[in-house]
Amino acid sequence: MSSAEDTDAVLLFVGGPLDGRVEIREARHGDPLPTITHVHLHGGPKVVHRYDLQSLTDSAGVYHLRPRTQRDGDLDS
Repeated sequence: MSSAEDTDAVLLFVGGPLDGRVEIREARHGDPLPTITHVHLHGGPKVVHRYDLQSLTDSAGVYHLRPRTQRDGDLDS
């Protein structure tokens, strides 16, 4: 996503704990990150979700929940 320097970005989250969240990223913060990591800390083990950005226009995009992968010894994804 390559937004104009003076245009805020509208970002929608799909899937996982952030499903349905809409964020406005102010232009002064630069372009949205290609991947967002959301870490949930609670009484049990931490839970990590990753969202990948899909640009729709220069000023709008959707973060889709990345499918979980099982790796040997990986307890937090």
